[in-house]
Amino acid sequence: MMALTAATRDKLRTISTATVATALFKRGFRNQFIQNVHPLSPDQPVLVGEAFTLRYMPAREDLNQLSVFRDRSHPQRKAVEDCPPGAVLVMDSRKDARAASAGSILVTRLMKRGVAGVVTDGGFRDSAEIGKLGFPAYHQRPSAPTNLTLHQAIDINVPIGCGDAPVFPGDVILGDGDGVIVIPAHLADEITDEAFEMMAYEDFVTERVNAGQGIFGLYPATDEKSLDDFAAWRKANGR
Repeated sequence: MMALTAATRDKLRTISTATVATALFKRGFRNQFIQNVHPLSPDQPVLVGEAFTLRYMPAREDLNQLSVFRDRSHPQRKAVEDCPPGAVLVMDSRKDARAASAGSILVTRLMKRGVAGVVTDGGFRDSAEIGKLGFPAYHQRPSAPTNLTLHQAIDINVPIGCGDAPVFPGDVILGDGDGVIVIPAHLADEITDEAFEMMAYEDFVTERVNAGQGIFGLYPATDEKSLDDFAAWRKANGR
């Protein structure tokens, strides 16, 4: 599996999840957008990185007491300390935000370790504090109870489902104001290059529509003149 290159990472920071979703759809991928997760702050940076996963299961009460945190191999604590710099910690919290996946202390630790961001299909406690960190973080909604009440951390860096999207370790995660999408690792460069080109055309289209042009033949580009005009626009704008 190829690692995410610096060039691809930089390009992805300029591309929307919507454009990536279209590029994936062209290849038959329909379920890569993580459903019902939202940025904790509208001002947080774009999220880009490779997935490092944590899986929760329904808690069994006799195995999920506060004393489990004395064990340094506890999967939640270990995931926070093992997630590589530049990666994204993605948590399968069973789409259940009734108990928190983590809180501000653990998320701050991820940030200080150089992790790129964090995503859960559950909730975060201390969400207001997390939202002030300037760190890319996505969840379903705020949640105060500790994860131990309902969720049992069970495994690290295995394939998971997060908000109905399949996430394999090493898949590329992109998050913006719309949400989070998962790019299969082997397609990361290909999808990024195509989406980067699509964004250029969409910027051209937006400029034309703002100038009063209609969308027929322009969006999508079914008129050859639209492609000719786009080529001239790219040359004039250095795109």
